[in-house]
Amino acid sequence: MKTKFKLLAIVTFMLLGLALATIINVSLNFRDYSIASAVDKAKMTAIIVKDGLTSHMVNGMMDKRQYYLEQISANDEVKSLWLVRGEKVIDQYGQGYNDETIRDSIDTQVLSSGKMLKKISEKTGNITLRVTIPYKATINGGNINCLSCHDVNRGDTLGAISMEFDITDMRSDGMITILKILGINLLFIIVALVLINYYVSPFIKLFSNLQEGIRKAYRGDFTHIFTSKVGGEAGSVVSQLNTLFHKMHEAFGEIKINLATFVTQNSTSDDPLHEAKTVINELSDIYRFKKTIELDENKKVVYTRIRDILKSKFHLTHFAMYEINNKHNKRTLIYITDEQSQSICHEQMVNDDAQKCRAHRTGSTVISTEFENLCKNCTAEDSHYICLPFNINEDASILISITTKKEVDIAKFTASIPSIKNYLEAAKPVIESRILMEKLHDSSLRDGMTNLYNRRFLEEFIDKLMSQAQREENNYHIMMIDVDFFKMVNDTYGHDVGDTVIVALAKILKDNIREADLAIRYGGEEFIIMLHNSTDEGALKVAQKIHSAFAKLIFDVGVNEKLHKTISIGMAKYPSDGDTIWKCIKYADTALYEAKNTGRNKIVVFQPDMFDNNADNDDY
Repeated sequence: MKTKFKLLAIVTFMLLGLALATIINVSLNFRDYSIASAVDKAKMTAIIVKDGLTSHMVNGMMDKRQYYLEQISANDEVKSLWLVRGEKVIDQYGQGYNDETIRDSIDTQVLSSGKMLKKISEKTGNITLRVTIPYKATINGGNINCLSCHDVNRGDTLGAISMEFDITDMRSDGMITILKILGINLLFIIVALVLINYYVSPFIKLFSNLQEGIRKAYRGDFTHIFTSKVGGEAGSVVSQLNTLFHKMHEAFGEIKINLATFVTQNSTSDDPLHEAKTVINELSDIYRFKKTIELDENKKVVYTRIRDILKSKFHLTHFAMYEINNKHNKRTLIYITDEQSQSICHEQMVNDDAQKCRAHRTGSTVISTEFENLCKNCTAEDSHYICLPFNINEDASILISITTKKEVDIAKFTASIPSIKNYLEAAKPVIESRILMEKLHDSSLRDGMTNLYNRRFLEEFIDKLMSQAQREENNYHIMMIDVDFFKMVNDTYGHDVGDTVIVALAKILKDNIREADLAIRYGGEEFIIMLHNSTDEGALKVAQKIHSAFAKLIFDVGVNEKLHKTISIGMAKYPSDGDTIWKCIKYADTALYEAKNTGRNKIVVFQPDMFDNNADNDDY
């Protein structure tokens, strides 16, 4: 409706402007016309007076001219009339009557210039037009010849006639004319507005209906039905729009539902089309992200990709990523933005027991602004934080801890949580696959019976261990361990009992070494222990504990029959005894051989004089 009122107002102002211009033009022209008409009458009167005076002069009746002039002055339109004699006429005939003398400067100017002058005097009650016309000496031919009576030259000014006309009626007539014109224009304006309103209103209503439909469509509502009383092409457009909106309502509804199944979107937009565009762009980014990480070789690289996304896309400047082993309830730091900074948790305590992490324990996002001192194990006193847990599978989870000094940043980061989860969801199957591959690879490097590393692990990683040891100037004490007379156990009691002995020894080895040390089943009943950065005294003490603990074991092999077994241990040290770990393994095997040859059930430390002269010690 506002549009219609604007249109009618614009048309009204335009027509009123046109009417005003017309009235002004008519007023000016009417005034000019009235003045011109009065001047023409003055000229006609001047001619009549001139002809009358000439007739009086020719007939010798100049003394009767006053009566003649009074008769002319009696005209209602002529307010006053007088004659003025020029100097040459005065010189020839005298001053004349008293009212034939110069009255004002206009008379003087006309006698001097010989040109007609007019002047309008407007007062409250009336309007007067003063016209002064000169009489010049002429020779017209025939009977009239001014030079025959006047001692003048042709063209000299003989005198002038001045007249005053009352043109007051011109103003009232003009006002009446203007009012008539104004009335006609107002009538025309009213008729025009009525016609415009009649013919334009349906289009205005159609336009308003279109606006309403577009506003609804902008909000994702395509249920609007367009209506119009306008026929022809406009009616066809309305029908097509209704068909289009119906199709868009069905299609867009399906698109929105389908998009919601792919990504979680925390949208605050009132424009679902913009929301759909945002979701599609995010789907595209997530697809590229997923295609990229699918080709990454291990989960460590995938974690690096997630870290880069958190930095570049979500603009996180302070955060930490953790991997949680769900089976062992251990938490490991993957990445922290500043290596010099520390975790906001009581780190060691929470790393050892992941259940102390509120976000991991509850499986829900922890936002510090929701409740004071929300997480009891958080050490952040002057920072705000968001801890986002994400479960990969039964074995592993991820935790992202975001920190900031500004409370206002928390709302921004919270709004990003659904998008961050979308990327984690995309990475989930890839991480799960890499974890499985690591497990499969790890299982191929472990002995199935004892769960210790096997010989393949040693062959695959020994060079890396040696390079690291050389780089960090570390040492390894290497023990070669063998069960004494183990073949007799298998032959006498069967392989089940033999397996029990092997498993028991493996457990003793694991229980008596540190996390940094390695226990390896080298083959059959042979085991290798590699003690990282140990002293000679410490390594010997570990060997004695293992030797003593195994000797105390009692194996139940039948009715009222017990089995006791012993082990022999050979020891060598890298790099003191050999420049490669393989050589030191050979030297530990040499020491073990010495132990067996000298009675078994003992610990022997390698000495160079143990080499057999026929042994090729460079095979390793």
